[in-house]
Amino acid sequence: MRVLIADDEPLARARLDSLLARRADVEVVGSVADGEAALEACASLQPDLILLDIEMPGLGGTAVARRLAEAPTRPQVVFCTAYEQHALSAFDLGVTDYLLKPVRAERLDEALDRAAARLRPAPAPAAQPAWLRARSGADEVRVRLDDVLYLLADEKYVAVHHGGGMWLIDESLRQLETTHGDRLVRLHRNCLVPRGRLLGLRTLSDGRVLARLSGTEVTPEVSRRNLPAVRQLLRTDAD
Repeated sequence: MRVLIADDEPLARARLDSLLARRADVEVVGSVADGEAALEACASLQPDLILLDIEMPGLGGTAVARRLAEAPTRPQVVFCTAYEQHALSAFDLGVTDYLLKPVRAERLDEALDRAAARLRPAPAPAAQPAWLRARSGADEVRVRLDDVLYLLADEKYVAVHHGGGMWLIDESLRQLETTHGDRLVRLHRNCLVPRGRLLGLRTLSDGRVLARLSGTEVTPEVSRRNLPAVRQLLRTDAD
């Protein structure tokens, strides 16, 4: 984390620099003595965090924080001041933390950890499981796409084969391919398989090519039309 120190007192700047040196995850990119210099340093150095004194000659820390809040990219702000009465206005400005002088090492660490947590990217939302609606006799059921072994189409229905047996679904293979195209692979005009099930190919002596699938001994045939795409998919997933 890149940190800028802004304080008009040399001893205060030196103390903060010394405390920050304890942290392997912190790089002090600059140290300035007034508000205008702080704004210039933020523009040129692009720090992740500024430790900002409130009471400085000229442009004070509160004014600097307001100016930074209007910038397209702004660092996080932690106020460092000897005056506790500034706390309310500080948090109204949306600062990350507020430290009282003399700054204690443990409180500085808390502020740095809080800033580091804000810098981490938000975790990507977990992928939602895909489900297929099926029929088992007179009952309507759901089957997770991850549990599907393969899907076979007949003239009147599509059969979904899974670890527990076989159910029928009302959607056509084309509809399933449109909805779940990133998860299903077309082997033949009458067969789709989940991409994660595809292990490899086996070529027979008569030239036919069969697909090897995880979780089943069934080896559906791969049509000549779909064979190039299936081979490319296997090469891509292997990389």
